[in-house]
Amino acid sequence: MFNCPDPHVSRYFHWKRYIDLPITLLLSAIALPIVAIAWSLVRLTSQGPGFYKQVRIGLDGKPFTIYKIRSMRVDAEAATGAVWSVRNDKRVTFVGKILRQTHIDELPQLYNVLRGEMDLVGPRPERPEFVSELEKRVDGYAYRLYVKPGVTGLAQLNQDSDIDLNDVRRKLVFDFEYIESASFLFDMRLLFCTSLKAILLCKPAVLKFFRLYREAEKSRWATSLPLVSYASSSDADRLSRILIKQATV
Repeated sequence: MFNCPDPHVSRYFHWKRYIDLPITLLLSAIALPIVAIAWSLVRLTSQGPGFYKQVRIGLDGKPFTIYKIRSMRVDAEAATGAVWSVRNDKRVTFVGKILRQTHIDELPQLYNVLRGEMDLVGPRPERPEFVSELEKRVDGYAYRLYVKPGVTGLAQLNQDSDIDLNDVRRKLVFDFEYIESASFLFDMRLLFCTSLKAILLCKPAVLKFFRLYREAEKSRWATSLPLVSYASSSDADRLSRILIKQATV
């Protein structure tokens, strides 16, 4: 086990809520018709509800219910239980692929921000089935629970969804940087680039222009969180099943 230092939490988090709330109200008004159209498309093209809710772990390890527009088949985990999504996941519907690519499926989480369960920017919340195991396998993982989870974040702009422990460590590197360096201007840059990502314009060159492009290996946290890749998606699937098996024993 590596000795991962405790990240210093930026003072910005003490008054971040007062910044997030008015911005979230404005974004909610803009997002409402988009969510309505997306919900309608999901209902028209696949069986099941348009919205999807799931328990996630938030600030200080407290569980809360997150809301999304459904992007997978309604029976996606009927046979396997909770498993990580993988690249080119066959459980994702045609409309769901578009929603995920543009991150429109995440817009209902603005409601979570209004409820005070999430921030606009922060580490992404993980499922309780995974958190207890990831805390054992990834040194320092629990530190990301020092702050509220976010709808978007530095990790989400620099990396795709997790498929193995290496991805978890990479995102943790980005999360630690944000926890230490969070500020109003940092949040505004992240939110603007997230909006560009929704229309598929957030390329590495754009992130570099806004000084948001990161390589995990070059971070000072990389020595505390050694990055070791898994060979294939089958390894990721195996790991996901191991985590679930151990979490449910």
